[in-house]
Amino acid sequence: MSKRNIGQEILDGIRDIKAYKAGKKGLRTHTVREPAPPQAIRARLNLSQAAFAGLMGVSLRTVQDWEQGRRKPSGPAEALLRIAEQKPKVFAELL
Repeated sequence: MSKRNIGQEILDGIRDIKAYKAGKKGLRTHTVREPAPPQAIRARLNLSQAAFAGLMGVSLRTVQDWEQGRRKPSGPAEALLRIAEQKPKVFAELL
């Protein structure tokens, strides 16, 4: 593994900012899509609501509220759901 040159990365970043402000460079953007409904993700992982709640670090009631549409996952929970959906093996390793 090569060592990173943090100083050079910072300088490159500053140059990129200046180039963008001068209209000479565009920004890279990424679109993050909404994860599937929590119930669908949980079903794909083959977990009970209680086990899924434990992995997500939320209460059983919270998972039930998500699945019944009474609540929507917050930012960090939504990010974890996205990971659970896109990389289910990561969650399986936590069991």
